[in-house]
Amino acid sequence: MTELKKVSEMKPDEIKDAVRNAYSRVAKGTWTADEQTPSCSDASCGDSASAQTSSSCCGSQQKVKVTRVNIAEALGYDIEGMPTGATESFAGCGNPVALASLKEGEVVLDLGSGAGLDMFVASKKVGATGKVIGVDMTPAMIEKAKKNAEELGITNVDFRFGDIENMPVDDDSVDAIISNCVINLAPNKSKVFQEAYRVLRPGGRIMVSDIVLSKPLPKEVRDEVITYTGCIGGAILDEEYLAHIRNAGFVDVEITGKAGNSLYGAYSAYIAALKPK
Repeated sequence: MTELKKVSEMKPDEIKDAVRNAYSRVAKGTWTADEQTPSCSDASCGDSASAQTSSSCCGSQQKVKVTRVNIAEALGYDIEGMPTGATESFAGCGNPVALASLKEGEVVLDLGSGAGLDMFVASKKVGATGKVIGVDMTPAMIEKAKKNAEELGITNVDFRFGDIENMPVDDDSVDAIISNCVINLAPNKSKVFQEAYRVLRPGGRIMVSDIVLSKPLPKEVRDEVITYTGCIGGAILDEEYLAHIRNAGFVDVEITGKAGNSLYGAYSAYIAALKPK
C-alpha cells in the first residue's frame, strides 16, 4: 500500500494520490480521534491542531484547543457569515487574499482552492464584474466548495478539477494568483510556477502563502507520508523556492512576511512576484 512506502520510494502520481486521499478525508471529516489530520496550519505553528501549545502564526503562547476555525480567525479571516463547510476544512497557514491587493473586475486564480474560503473572500473583492477560479485535485473538496458557494449565493466563482502542475486555465487569462499553503504539496514545484507564468497576463502577480524551510529536513522526516501531507515533508528551502519562481520568468520575487517556526525549521512565508509587462 502507498501509505507504507517511504516518500522517496514513491512516484509523483503516488505522492499526489496520498495527498488527495488525505485531503479528501479532511473534506469529509472522516478522521478518527486518534489520527493526526494533515494541516499546513500545524506545520507552521509547530504542533498538532488537535490541542497543543503554539508560539507561531496561531498567535498564542497558551495551551489551547486549536481548531481550523480559530486558526482562520487568527490569520485574519473575517469568517462571519461563512458556511461551516468553508471553515471546518480550512488547512491554510496564511491569508494571501489579505495581501493580494485584489481589484474590482479582476480575474483571480486560487491554486489548491479546497473548500473555497479564500475564493469566497476574493470574490467580494473582485465584485460582480470579476471572477475567481479555483483549481483543486480533490473531488471531495470541489464538491464541498460548490455547496458552500450555493449556500452563500456566490456566482462569480468557478471550481475546476485539475492539477496545479498542469492547470486547466487558458494562457494569459488571469490577473492575480493566490494560494494558501498548497504548492509545497506539489512534487514538481518548478512546473507549478511555469504554469503560473503561462496563465498570468503580462503584469500579473502572484501572492501566495506557503510552508518553506530555513534548514534542511532530516531524511526520516521527509520520508514520512504524514509529514508530507502535513506540509512539512514536501517543503523546500526558502531560497530554493524563490529560485523556482525566478527561473519561471518572474521578477520582483520576495518574501514579504514570515510567521511561525516549527521544530524542523518550517515556517509560513508570504511570497510575492510579478510577471513582466
